[in-house]
Amino acid sequence: MKRSEFLKKSLIGSTLIPSFLNGFSVKALGAEFALSAAFNAPTLLNDNVLVIIQLNGGNDGLNTVIPLEYFSNYVNARQNIFIPEDKVLALDASKKVGLHPSLVGLETLYKKGQLKVIQAVGYPTPNFSHFRATDIWMSASDSNAYVNTGWAGRFLMNEYPNYPNGYPNTANPDPLAIQIGSIATLTSQGASVNMGMSISNPSSFYSLINNIQDAAPATPAGKELTFVRDMAKQTQAYATSVKDAANTVTNQITYPSNNSLADQLKIVSRLIKGGLKTKVYMVSYGGFDNHANQVNTTDKTTGTHANLLKNVSDAIKAFQDDLEFLKIDDRVVGFTFSEFGRRIKSNGSIGTDHGAAAPCFVFGKNVIGGILGNNPNIPANATVNDNIPFQYDFRSIYASLLTNWLCVDEVALQQIMLKNFQQLPLVNAKGCVRQPTNSNGLELVTNYPNPFTNSTTINYKTEGGHTLIQVLDTRGRLVRTLLDNSNMQPGNYSINFNGSDLPHGIYYVRLQNLTNQSVRPMLKVR
Repeated sequence: MKRSEFLKKSLIGSTLIPSFLNGFSVKALGAEFALSAAFNAPTLLNDNVLVIIQLNGGNDGLNTVIPLEYFSNYVNARQNIFIPEDKVLALDASKKVGLHPSLVGLETLYKKGQLKVIQAVGYPTPNFSHFRATDIWMSASDSNAYVNTGWAGRFLMNEYPNYPNGYPNTANPDPLAIQIGSIATLTSQGASVNMGMSISNPSSFYSLINNIQDAAPATPAGKELTFVRDMAKQTQAYATSVKDAANTVTNQITYPSNNSLADQLKIVSRLIKGGLKTKVYMVSYGGFDNHANQVNTTDKTTGTHANLLKNVSDAIKAFQDDLEFLKIDDRVVGFTFSEFGRRIKSNGSIGTDHGAAAPCFVFGKNVIGGILGNNPNIPANATVNDNIPFQYDFRSIYASLLTNWLCVDEVALQQIMLKNFQQLPLVNAKGCVRQPTNSNGLELVTNYPNPFTNSTTINYKTEGGHTLIQVLDTRGRLVRTLLDNSNMQPGNYSINFNGSDLPHGIYYVRLQNLTNQSVRPMLKVR
């Protein structure tokens, strides 16, 4: 193959352009970069940064945030994996909620008011396939809709509508988003190109900034590879800006060793301090698909899941300490997510199977600390099919961070999030227009009679505006949408739920209204 043809097939028109810069395995996500300074896209209102931490595999939420309030039912459902009550890190004086004993770092952040624990995060009719569930979280789509763009990609498209034409440029010399630890994901995918770049692994990043280049093989293909690398060095301006930013930072705190998440977050901290204008960073950490041997039978506080949680907690704590040391902690908020949780009842292999809702963590100096939501109700005799019903739609986390941290206006928010989602009190708005408030409580929605045989009347209170009432089953599946009204007037209302066609058992009615939501169990009997 001729060199010109080789280069054309390898580079031009590709959405994944390998830079091969000194061993820096980068995927620059976009078309070729025209270094034009003529650019009139609007700039963002602040220098806030969002860091997304993906916990791959489906993290077991009930052994992460432990419902001490219903501890006997928790133990009954998880007799072979439960965390002993005296080992749980209780988060408040009431001792209703606690953390796994491996999460000491997160407990420290909680005590400093820098951690928000969001209970039972999920979505209607959850999908239990790793791949499909991940796509749903990354695209922010309904579970029955297939969307080819990511929620962060749509955000960046809104802010930089002409990308990649004319990028990088004087006003915007840096990557819009950076993913560390894997190839770029759907999260940052735009309508035509991905809106970010990917650093495939931390070690190759440090090869880049230390001017170490992987040796090319002594073959004809190796010569072509060397030529591509040389060409990339001259044309890959984003890699140059990343390297320049990294080289300005020479002193960071000591991060935990043998911790790949810590390695990734160390890079993120370094690049932010180095002056990159990148708005969104994504990192990932895997191993949470713990169907078997989740704990050690001799000590349930140890084992695979405990090690994973410790690495996550230690990495986030070190990252937050480093941000403070570098005096950039005022600019950064991060959050964790996993594609799904696990079932309420443990399995016979000392593990847990794919489930529905699970807690998420939001952390940072400007986070409104505390616990959001109620402990999930655990049945006294949970079955292998029982799931935690979601209290908070995961897209409400995205919408709240977009509005109150990245300062997205209401019109743009609707386009990015595809529909209306409630605002949650997660972060101090830092100059953004809206600051949410919150109210929780079962008094927002009740039903009578309960138990019921065929139908029950659901009474609810709304503050006005968008009001949503859903009925879910114990697997987290959406049974019925009773109300979805964007223009409700404030007041107390009632609506009838006819469940005569449903099998007997436990159901959940969920109310969502602006910043408020409530989930109430209902029992249908014969």
